Amino acid sequence: MKNFNIMLHSINDVKTFVNAVNKYDFDVDLTSGRYVVDAKSIMGIFSLDLSKPIKVEVYSEDVGAFMDEMKPFIID
Repeated sequence: MKNFNIMLHSINDVKTFVNAVNKYDFDVDLTSGRYVVDAKSIMGIFSLDLSKPIKVEVYSEDVGAFMDEMKPFIID
């Protein structure tokens, strides 16, 4: 499992993020406060507070290509 934080600043960021996550077979969850949603659900993401960092949990060990696509969103 891999964990990191992201920020989604606009509707286009959310759309790009969801399209990227949906390319992969493994599960990805987003956590904001006490809420956890499926990262492949655009409606779920819009239910989160997008003004704060969102924790990403990737349930796979082979995440190299996935991490490359996530670089524009990752914060630290």
